[in-house]
Amino acid sequence: MDSESNESGVCGCCGPLRPRYKRLVDNIFPEDPKDGLSKSDMEKLTFYAVSAPEKLDRIGAYLAERLSRDVVRHRYGNVVIAMEALDQLLMACHSQSIKPFVESFLHMVAKLLESREPDLQVLGTNSFVKFANIEEDTPSYHRRYDFFVSQFSAMCHSTHEDLDTRTRIRVAGIKGLQGVVRKTVNDELQAIIWEPQHMDKLIPSMLFNMQDGDDMDRAGVGHPSTPCVSGQDCDENPSTLAESCFRELLGRAAYGNMNNAVKPVLVHLDNHNLWEPNEFAVSCFRIIMYSIQAQHSHHVIQQVLGHLDTHSKNTPRVRAGIVQVLLETVAIAAKGSVGTIQECRAGDALESEPATPPNLWLGPTVLEVFNTLLKHLRMSVDLELGESSRRNSACSASSAGRAKESDERIVQNAIIQTIGFFGGNLPDYQRAEVMMFIMGKVPVYGTPCHTLDTVKIGHQGTKRIQTMLLSSLIMVTSGFKSKSMSAALPSPFLDPLFSISLMEDSELRQLVLEILHNIIDRHDNRAKLRGIRIIPNVAALKIKREKISKQDVAFMKKHGQQLYRHIYLGCKEDDNVHKNFELLFTTLAVLTIELANEDVVVELVRLAVALQDMALSTEENLSMWLRCGLLALVAAYLNFLSQMIANTTFCQHVSKVIELRNMDAPYLLPEHVFRDKCSLPDSLDKDDAALFFQSADMADSLAGPGYNADRLNVPYVPQVTDEERLTRRKSFVDTISLQVDILANSLPDKSLLAEEITFETLKKAIDTSVLEDQERERRRQVMEKFQKAPFEEIAAHCESKANMLHERLAHIFELTIRPPPSPSGVVSVSSGHAQHQSVPIYEMKFPDLCVY
Repeated sequence: MDSESNESGVCGCCGPLRPRYKRLVDNIFPEDPKDGLSKSDMEKLTFYAVSAPEKLDRIGAYLAERLSRDVVRHRYGNVVIAMEALDQLLMACHSQSIKPFVESFLHMVAKLLESREPDLQVLGTNSFVKFANIEEDTPSYHRRYDFFVSQFSAMCHSTHEDLDTRTRIRVAGIKGLQGVVRKTVNDELQAIIWEPQHMDKLIPSMLFNMQDGDDMDRAGVGHPSTPCVSGQDCDENPSTLAESCFRELLGRAAYGNMNNAVKPVLVHLDNHNLWEPNEFAVSCFRIIMYSIQAQHSHHVIQQVLGHLDTHSKNTPRVRAGIVQVLLETVAIAAKGSVGTIQECRAGDALESEPATPPNLWLGPTVLEVFNTLLKHLRMSVDLELGESSRRNSACSASSAGRAKESDERIVQNAIIQTIGFFGGNLPDYQRAEVMMFIMGKVPVYGTPCHTLDTVKIGHQGTKRIQTMLLSSLIMVTSGFKSKSMSAALPSPFLDPLFSISLMEDSELRQLVLEILHNIIDRHDNRAKLRGIRIIPNVAALKIKREKISKQDVAFMKKHGQQLYRHIYLGCKEDDNVHKNFELLFTTLAVLTIELANEDVVVELVRLAVALQDMALSTEENLSMWLRCGLLALVAAYLNFLSQMIANTTFCQHVSKVIELRNMDAPYLLPEHVFRDKCSLPDSLDKDDAALFFQSADMADSLAGPGYNADRLNVPYVPQVTDEERLTRRKSFVDTISLQVDILANSLPDKSLLAEEITFETLKKAIDTSVLEDQERERRRQVMEKFQKAPFEEIAAHCESKANMLHERLAHIFELTIRPPPSPSGVVSVSSGHAQHQSVPIYEMKFPDLCVY
């Protein structure tokens, strides 16, 4: 009789008549569960399952039935035996028929996980992990792991009273999640695991255990580490195990899954208020950046930028925490090799860190990052100024208000550091674009951006924005090396930069000079020139320099006069301090090293002589300290220049003047005048020629091949345009209130027009000999000027005359041309009512210019 064919009709109590697979399954359970699984009977069951794979589904169903009954009856010994038998059958059988058996297996694991007994939950998790490590031959079309994701996540958040038990449950939950990840991420049919509803459970469970770790500063945090191996202590540490699982999950994330993997991290940090302090947030994103594939880094940065936009109205410390996390992600993504990462984080980086390619940042992503950062910088300044104005209006300097204002400074400094670090690690061609982009955001007079900023945030806000953006430019230009100055300093960048250098604010002028140093100094000589002083031996500094290129020669011919003019005007500002003179000295020295050929040397000497004449001039309203500072600057620079060009006669003349000053006028040297306590004279004796540098002597020393020494006899007179005069006052004067009346100053006095006409007056008018002499002298002066004066001065002179002519014509047209009356009539108000009075066309009066 075939027992298997009649199994449904046979009574269960008749043992010999039971199906064979049931008898084999029953035999593996000993009478006393403490004896454990019967090995010989388990071998028989395994052989039967392998020989008859079509019976696997029935074996699994019967084992599941027995296990469910034992769980309900609390026969935990038999439960352990059943799970051990299931594990061995899974490892032994790999046929197509294993699919139904797996369903029974997962059903039994789910039963154990639903139990409230920690031992059963751990037992079910261990079995699931073993199943997850089995590579199936064919994918499963219908299997889902939603229940396991939810259950394992709940175990990760266990709050059991006993610490050891809680740790065991959490470790089991993390291992279970790790098994789900390994089982699903490589299966194209299980891509559903990356959907938000699953990531919102997986990611927070791992972060919760990482956050709950007792030692967040353990060695190697934030860097790739070797996954935990069974038997190691790290298996019992939920924090370490969660980090390993977190890394594994991120390492398997594809391009389209990055957003779903990063967003839960941001949400978790928000829900647990982990942006302040942000040590854990920084640690998480370092793990993310080192775990993901290098080409996906920009996804993370975009996510953080978007999160910063979401928190634009949050507290300053929260925004500062997000910006610092952004700085960390940018620092890792912007590095081009492991070596540079190790340089940034000495001692932290490991050789297994993924290297980010140098050309990672292409397209609009770079400008998008900077645009977002600059927008939040502007918002932070607005909030800081708003808080300051409210505190001032309330006439109370509360500690809370001051604290919030200082917190905004933290946000601003973090943004500037992020901008600088990101920009400083870009390729030179991209860095030049970023420099232009930031300069376009700086409020400068004459641009729509300036007008907008002036109206909305006022003078103080405009200055604050200028300071912040220029500080960002300093960091971006740090280490910038351009082969030609014309590429590094194009006119759209140079013109607004020089406009800021003319503002009446010493701090802004200092920032502009530092930016110029970063761009012009291509051989890092600034450190050797630090501090304004008389350098006794320039050769000992070992200045690095190269022969000036043709492109740089062309740049100086085009923009040289502009550079000299702004240096000259910057020297005469009343609010200059010691640092301004130091930076001006460095600017002149760097120009000499990088861009000076024979013609530029002559122009720089002319500029130095002009500065000396300005300090000695009685027409200039300068303080005595400023005059002495200018003379000290000239002495320090000419001493440096004479040694750089290695002209013996020039060096002797400069050294002689410096020696006499040491003896008779030490206040004219930088080592004395810039000390805290330096006695200054009441006036300067410009007749004592021995104390000052003589242009004639320097011209004689340069009278040789290469130098056009005759130009030294032509005084340097910068031609300041009207636009620059206006720009100098735009730092603190409102656009609307600024009025320049050129015509009022140029028109003659009315009292002079009423001159009395006498016989002598008529006689002088008839006698034309004097007028002819005056005209002849004027023509001679004009000819001499056009023959000897430099082209730049002639062009500037003609340009100023043309500007004045255009302004007068505009004024005349404004006075003469009025809008004609409308034929529809004019509106007049009478007794509170508007009345329209029509005007016939033949009665209209038109200006003469409009009639023909």
